[in-house]
Amino acid sequence: MKIKILRSQTNTHQEYTLPDGETTLLKALTHIKATQDATLTFSAGCRASVCGTCAVRVNGREKLSCAYKVQDGDIIEPLQYHPVLRDLKVDKQPAKKTLSTSTAWLHSFQEAAQNHADEKMSERQTDCILCDSCYSACPVLAVNPDFIGPFALTRAYRYSVDKREENVKGIIDNIQSNGVWDCTLCGECTAVCPKGIDPKMDITMLRSTSVQQGYEDPSFSQMSFGTPDFGGGGFGF
Repeated sequence: MKIKILRSQTNTHQEYTLPDGETTLLKALTHIKATQDATLTFSAGCRASVCGTCAVRVNGREKLSCAYKVQDGDIIEPLQYHPVLRDLKVDKQPAKKTLSTSTAWLHSFQEAAQNHADEKMSERQTDCILCDSCYSACPVLAVNPDFIGPFALTRAYRYSVDKREENVKGIIDNIQSNGVWDCTLCGECTAVCPKGIDPKMDITMLRSTSVQQGYEDPSFSQMSFGTPDFGGGGFGF
């Protein structure tokens, strides 16, 4: 079984041969580093799909190395829109700064009883492991590097529906610029999330809350819906 890995020093794909048999990509990378190429660099953490450290792109799709089963001919590359430190290891700090931009935390705490339905509203969002898969898959970042990004907006949604948050408007105010209205709602973020989170729906809900807070899509006023042409400059005359 053969796979190709993008090497940062040459910016070319280097081919490696693996023993036949089912194995995770992380085990394959570890095998290559131990037996074939000690210079190969990648990131790993918990090895159990709970830390998000080992996310890479496989055949153009974001995957967790510790969970993905290697297939013959796979092409392995680092995450997109991240500075590459070496090979598959990227710098995730610039992406994490979007959490500060979105101010995704409790702004003004108030005592509030939480029932089961309240917990369900943000239960899935709290499973985010900040693997950056959604960030890497987002086409908006290809044209707008200042876009807040899916996981930061999902985190903003998580706190905007928290009954303990007394100042929801404070969160909504901070996701208007390069935020909820810049998303194309393509759903790529939802498709690659290893935890089954739906950032697309979270952003849609944030748009609804934004409207309730007095905001609107800034591009709406620039849209042209055309004008009726009845001919002759009048209605039937």
